[in-house]
Order: sequence, then structure tokens, then C-alpha cells
Amino acid sequence: MRIDIITVLPELLKSPFEASILKRAIEKELVEVHFHNLRDYVTDNYKQIDDYQFGGGAGMVMMIEPIDKCIAQLKSERTYDEVIYMTPDGETLDQGIANTMSLKENIIILCGHYKGVDQRVRDQFITKEISIGDYVLSGGELGAAVFCDAVIRLLPGVLNDETSALTDSFQDNLLAPPVYTRPSEYKGWKVPEILLSGNFPKIEEWREQQAYERTKTRRPDLLED
Repeated sequence: MRIDIITVLPELLKSPFEASILKRAIEKELVEVHFHNLRDYVTDNYKQIDDYQFGGGAGMVMMIEPIDKCIAQLKSERTYDEVIYMTPDGETLDQGIANTMSLKENIIILCGHYKGVDQRVRDQFITKEISIGDYVLSGGELGAAVFCDAVIRLLPGVLNDETSALTDSFQDNLLAPPVYTRPSEYKGWKVPEILLSGNFPKIEEWREQQAYERTKTRRPDLLED
């Protein structure tokens, strides 16, 4: 998989990809992540990538021309499955979207900023708009990092235990069951006996029931789906 991220703040984005699972995925060459500074696609001395909006109103808007030039250059080099715009009013990222996106080969991510982008960018170039929640951030960079983490960890070979991602919360519309580790008793707090039994079919049955009960209590909306 290759992910190209278009941003006005590449320095804000780089650190999440320099540690932990994302770093290992890149080092294993399971994914390529490239950052493109939008200011490199303007020719004026001020490197202006935003402007006042027509009709008046507070806040600056990202201009269409540098975005067009950047996307056009990338598309001239390869075919992209999706051009994603990170925006608060997009479709909320969930596990289903992450699963689907993990099957793609090449993705462009455009990080919104200021008051967003010229609407013509959304009309002409964007194939999918994604939000990480119903709130507004200073820009789409942190949202892009969250999106990449959710998707990259699903790629074959990224996680040490291939079954790990399959038992994450929200797979099969269930939250993950409770988990325990050593010692089996701590300050009088005991691990459930079933987990110490060695009866793995019964343990899996218990975990499935616990996942259902936790989902029923905390996120009943998932069960409605």
C-alpha cells in the first residue's frame, strides 16, 4: 500500500510514523507513506495556499490551484483508488471503513485546514470524505494520522499476531471482551476461573458472551446493526 498525504504542516504529521507499529510497517516495506507540502506547489514568494472566501465571512480557505497541481502530479505517476479529504463533516471513520480502506493499493489524503477547502476541490477531486468525530480540530493532520493507524495495522504482516486485529473492538459489531494477565490474584482481585481452566472452547464461548454483554451495556447501537 502507498499513502500520499497532502498537508500544509508535514512536520506535525511525521512523528506518529516514526514509532511503534507504523514505523515497523514502513520498515518492513508493507506500506509507503509520503508527505507533500502544499506550499511546494505555489510559485509566489509568499507561498500562499489560502485566501479570503467569496461573499465574505470569517476565516481563510485553502485555494484550489495548489491542490489541483499536487493531485495532478501524483496521478500522473500512478493510479489511485481513493482521494480522501479529512473534514469534520465527512463520514465518521469506523472499523468497517478501516477494513475496506486496508484493501486499497494507493490512497491520497488531503488534510483540511483553516475554514476548509474551495468547494470545487471536493466536487472535482475527492472520492471520499472522512471525519474522526463530531468536533473541529485545527487541521486534518491528526485525523489523517488516526486514519492511517486504523488502516495500516490491518495490513497482512504488520501485527505480530495475525489474529489480533480480527478480535479488536468493533469487528463483528462487538466490543472486545475483558482481558487479564499475571498474577492471577492481586490484592484479592482474581482472574475469572474460566480463563485458568485450559478449556479453550469454553474460554472462547465465555469471551464471546462477555463481548456481547459489554457491547449491550456500552454500545447497544452496534447490536442494532
